[in-house]
Amino acid sequence: MKKKIARLAALALSVGVLAFGTGCALAQTYPSKTIRLVVPFPPAGATDVLGRAIAQKLSEGLGQPVVVENRPGAGSTIGSDIVAKAAPDGYTLLLASGSLAIASNLYTKLGFDTLKSFTPISLVGHVPHMLVVSPSIPANSVKELVALAKSKPGQLSAASQGNGTLSHLELEMFKLSTGADMLHVPYKGSNNVMPDLLAGNVSVFFDSVPSSMPLVKSGKLKALGVVGAKRLPMSPDIPTLAEAGLPGFDMKNWFALLAPAGTPAEIVGLLNTQVQKAVASPDLAARLADQGVILEASTPKQLATLMQSDVAKWGKIIRSANVRLN
Repeated sequence: MKKKIARLAALALSVGVLAFGTGCALAQTYPSKTIRLVVPFPPAGATDVLGRAIAQKLSEGLGQPVVVENRPGAGSTIGSDIVAKAAPDGYTLLLASGSLAIASNLYTKLGFDTLKSFTPISLVGHVPHMLVVSPSIPANSVKELVALAKSKPGQLSAASQGNGTLSHLELEMFKLSTGADMLHVPYKGSNNVMPDLLAGNVSVFFDSVPSSMPLVKSGKLKALGVVGAKRLPMSPDIPTLAEAGLPGFDMKNWFALLAPAGTPAEIVGLLNTQVQKAVASPDLAARLADQGVILEASTPKQLATLMQSDVAKWGKIIRSANVRLN
């Protein structure tokens, strides 16, 4: 019996050594072929533009082609599922966004675990959001908006880009934080919201800065607060929502590079280094300025912490507000 146990232990050790050796050998030769970067959103959108820009920089740094593959659908979960099930060899990567943390709380039958099926590599950047209102609304601050909403329970309409989207959950968080009772009106994307918001048919909207800022600067919309820890460099007069009286209203519409779980640490380290270099590139910042992307890198551990925090935070809000997909 003792001999059998010893043989099994020796076999397990040899398998472990072999696996470790294979991982080290893979890392030493990586990359030796084309890398696939899955973007779980349609072509031509902000995420796709960012993905292609990062892919180009990674290709230059790694000396191998990095090809973008768009796999949109189901709140980014289709493309994410493809990467979660790919070989952990560094040749299939995911440009994830904060939508992944939301989707993990909305979809009950996912083929992957947001926090266990991926290896975090680095943040890539984020696009700030802000609270805007129709100019017809007699509110010029968050305090005034809350007072107005409370004086007319359920009468003030608030648009979103759709059920379960970031703009919807920001609205629900705002309602939970302030006690303001507003009617949620889901649309299909920001472009469909704008005509009604400008006409005063809906009153309130959490939107991305690049989408709404031109209308704010022209006086067609009013910006009451920025979602984030810092004011916007291009409009430092707009307070953050925390400054406007909503402490803790600090979340990011982030974008990040992920790999399948089990990807060797040496490969993760190399990719992280390349992302750090890409994010520090002035020409990349200039290229993405029109998309409103603020470039930002991180360590794998920092990204893992952010994902854990977002999954917990959005889960709490989704449950509290009873958010459901149609």
